[in-house]
Amino acid sequence: MYWYTITPLDVLMFRDAKPFTPGERAWAGSIFPPNGHTIAGALRGIAGDPVKFHLKGVFLAHEETLYFPRPLGFVGPNPLLPLDWMPNSPLSQGFWDRLQPCPLVKPRLERDNEREDDKLPKGYFYRQFLSSQAIATYLETGQIAKPNWLTQDPKAVKPWTVETRSHNTLEEGTRQVKDADGYFVENAIRMAPGWSLAIAVDKELDRTVIQLGGEGHRAILERCPPLEEQWQAIATLSDRNFKTSGKAIAYLATPGVFERKQDQGQALCRAWPWEWKLAHAANGNQKLGSLVSVATDKAVAISCRVREKETQQGQAQRSIPAPQVFAAPPGSLYYLNQPEPLFQDSLTAPHHVQRWRQLGYSELLWISYEGAN
Repeated sequence: MYWYTITPLDVLMFRDAKPFTPGERAWAGSIFPPNGHTIAGALRGIAGDPVKFHLKGVFLAHEETLYFPRPLGFVGPNPLLPLDWMPNSPLSQGFWDRLQPCPLVKPRLERDNEREDDKLPKGYFYRQFLSSQAIATYLETGQIAKPNWLTQDPKAVKPWTVETRSHNTLEEGTRQVKDADGYFVENAIRMAPGWSLAIAVDKELDRTVIQLGGEGHRAILERCPPLEEQWQAIATLSDRNFKTSGKAIAYLATPGVFERKQDQGQALCRAWPWEWKLAHAANGNQKLGSLVSVATDKAVAISCRVREKETQQGQAQRSIPAPQVFAAPPGSLYYLNQPEPLFQDSLTAPHHVQRWRQLGYSELLWISYEGAN
């Protein structure tokens, strides 16, 4: 895989998966960072439609340093743990729904100075993206030191700003906005100086300018070998932890698409893989698995476009919206009694299932858990 940065030359515009028609809904929603479908479409624009790319990412980069979304299973700098993994917790006698993942609780603090350390110092902010070095330490030790969470630079919290832009279409010869096309508003993304998107692709590409997102905005695509070294160090730690028996935490680095068809072919999505069964049972007939708990957030709606199959010779293929998919947000954590692989990575998985992984979705990094700290 070859690692690249994508540096915007202007603002970028990425609409979300909600249907939008000017005149029917005044606001066009937006999403950032963009998903793998968007990046693959931009790359096909310079390489030709028949080319299929295998991607890793989308991540962020700052001055040749790779950045990942913050793990969601933390309160400030303190990691949350499943109640089942903390038998001495004062909450261990509590009741909870056994049909759902186990509740997450904050480890009990033994000393008052530890409680003081939890407070956010004045003038500091918690980062929403952590450096590759911080994530490598997390994979190795299961901890993220408080200095890695903190910054005094507001632009380092979320390294982009949202610019709201309105669009008007006026009636000819008047100063009135058209009723049909109407007035609508959408958001543009402006990345902070020094920040870029970061991806890995299975094909070597020359430094070039690509069109990315809506309205033809452009960005520079260029090789960045230091990102490859950082990723390799993280991937090596993750592979080692996956092969270690015992309790483990899976960190979702990109949006996770866990979709399965149910009764009458209806597709359902949820926040964790369908093949991972819960480690606790509500009744004696339930088969036990390894998944203990989940730390996640609001689902990410993903929608792309597909081409119709040709019905008549010479007839142009139409591009139509594909069904929406709801992905677990990057940064989600999964607590398991034993590491388990993804069905999407298996050679027996259908091609359309494997394609999610090929486009960079559901990238898991593994942390070996060795007891409460």
